[in-house]
Amino acid sequence: MKCCVLLSIVILLVSTPVIAEPWTLSADVNLTATQSAYSDNWVGGEAGALSWTLNSNWLAEKQFNSKLHNKNTLKLLFGQTHNQDLETKDWAKPVKSTDRIDFESVLRFTLGGIVDPYVGLRIESMFLDQSDPELDRYVNPVKFTESAGIAKVFFKEEHRELVMRLGAGIRQFLDRDRYDAVTENRENWTSNDAGFIFDTDFKTPLAGDKITYQSKLTVYQAYYYSEKDALAGLPEADYWKAPDVNWENTFTAGITEHLMVNLYIQLLYDKELDLAGRLKQTLSLGITYKLM
Repeated sequence: MKCCVLLSIVILLVSTPVIAEPWTLSADVNLTATQSAYSDNWVGGEAGALSWTLNSNWLAEKQFNSKLHNKNTLKLLFGQTHNQDLETKDWAKPVKSTDRIDFESVLRFTLGGIVDPYVGLRIESMFLDQSDPELDRYVNPVKFTESAGIAKVFFKEEHRELVMRLGAGIRQFLDRDRYDAVTENRENWTSNDAGFIFDTDFKTPLAGDKITYQSKLTVYQAYYYSEKDALAGLPEADYWKAPDVNWENTFTAGITEHLMVNLYIQLLYDKELDLAGRLKQTLSLGITYKLM
């Protein structure tokens, strides 16, 4: 019933008089690679290596009418490192260096108030899950996040943007073909939680428009967890109550039209995975191409 009511509201808003704004579409694809090779008689103990990363960022944004705005973003990353054995010079099986699928869609109801109501959907996964040495699983695990609340646009220009959202969120987790050591079977494992979510999207040029800085901060505080009874009595029984933090920072400098330097810094905190915060840093020089 609630879904029907929400769908009816969206249809009503879309059918209101249109303000002539086309879709804003953009797609950036960049490839970075590092390669080294040595002859068989090379002295010094070095071995060949090849590392590559393919990164793409997609955007589709539209103001349908005076009351409804939609923004869709898709981030796809995948990279591997290939190393050569020091003695045999054989190439080992490639090791994954980065892997990410991240899609987010936000409907914002621009009603002219101080804040705008919004509903959002985010889907996060990986292309290749190699956490199980016995089985490679594709597009796994998957996390779904649905949220609804209020959004505030502090400023929004072509190259500058600051949008904050605060709302209630529900997350579902799916881990396919997970091995159970007790039953020795593989089963799909699912869980869900509910709580509050805070999002901040920020973008601005730096150094006279030569560098672009983008930041996305997501904080999720759970107040319900479907698996809490299974954790009762364990040391980690209350770890799910700690807030999850994901702060992504990207600095991009264009050297030429198709050559760029990219610095990516990600700070993660999820007490269920690690008691301390985690840091990921990537500095790359590569070829970039704007598809649209």
